[in-house]
Amino acid sequence: MASYQDQIKELQEELKNTPYNKATQHHIGRVKAKIAKLKEKEFERSASKSGAKEGYSVRRTGDGTVLLLGFPSTGKSTLLNAITNANSEVGSYAFTTLTVVPGLMDYNFAKIQILDVPGVIQGAAAGRGRGREVLSVIRNADLVLIVLDGTQPEQVNTLLSEVHDSGIRLDKKKPIIKIKKTSKDGVNVGFTKKQTHIDKKTIITVLKEFKINNAEVVIRDNITVDDIIDAVEDNKKYLPSLIAVNKSDMLSDEQKKQLKKDYKPDIFISAKNKDNIEALKKLIFKKLRLIRIYLKEPQKPADLEEPLIMFKDSTIKDVCNKLHKDFLTKFKFSKVWGKSAKFEGQRLMLKHRLIDGDVLEIHLR
Repeated sequence: MASYQDQIKELQEELKNTPYNKATQHHIGRVKAKIAKLKEKEFERSASKSGAKEGYSVRRTGDGTVLLLGFPSTGKSTLLNAITNANSEVGSYAFTTLTVVPGLMDYNFAKIQILDVPGVIQGAAAGRGRGREVLSVIRNADLVLIVLDGTQPEQVNTLLSEVHDSGIRLDKKKPIIKIKKTSKDGVNVGFTKKQTHIDKKTIITVLKEFKINNAEVVIRDNITVDDIIDAVEDNKKYLPSLIAVNKSDMLSDEQKKQLKKDYKPDIFISAKNKDNIEALKKLIFKKLRLIRIYLKEPQKPADLEEPLIMFKDSTIKDVCNKLHKDFLTKFKFSKVWGKSAKFEGQRLMLKHRLIDGDVLEIHLR
């Protein structure tokens, strides 16, 4: 019997040779579902064969966590040292970093944890070069900062492919897909938005490939076959990312122009010369979607010197959780001054969403 990898390659070749149109849509859906199932079996087989291996475990600290991701020797360790208080080993050869090295970046009152992991290589998602353990660290991050060697930009496509195969979805909002298994009546599919990439027949085909023969399905976004497969597997992580082209001091203006066209990077930097490092910090802060909340004690002025840093769309409940567990159990009510309040000092409860610059006064029992 052919190995899982051989079966996957055969199905991928079939996909490549099948033109996409309405007539072939459900067939393509079935093939993609088969590939997804085989990859899961291959993952389980290799994990079982290799046995338990030492993983990477990093305690989250600070107001947000950013993971530096790149191939070996892209300058991640140098960059970590440039933007944080870390002291990561730096060398001019591959595989310098053998463990996760954390650092803390101070910016705009925020303390942001930056993690430097071992360089990813081709085949990482399948376990090569301990890549599976490395890529698993991404799931605990709030932002992925892809460090690209400006002299070898083509690496980014392989890197993004490895990240995708490990179950990470970068810069993509998780589509709203509800699948509720039932005991009879087959698969019923309902849409609340017009679909331009998939039809009901394809969705039913994919679900049946995963042995879901009876279910109520509600889809509230315009989705693709890959989205429905991701929803069935329900083990994907959705994260924002930035692409920083390092070693930009070695690039001509023409090379930078071509890189912008081909790879659409967010910023050009030189970690070695510390070029554009402050601009990168600003980008990280913005991409993390951090906001500043100023705390106020009853009968006292607000502390406008040092804000509490939260993620955008945080609620008063989120603030209580971050401050101390007792704040939630003893919560009585709060008062808010700022853009999120209808009037100054409005009395609000735990579900209220805060906006950057709000002043919050929490009252406890």
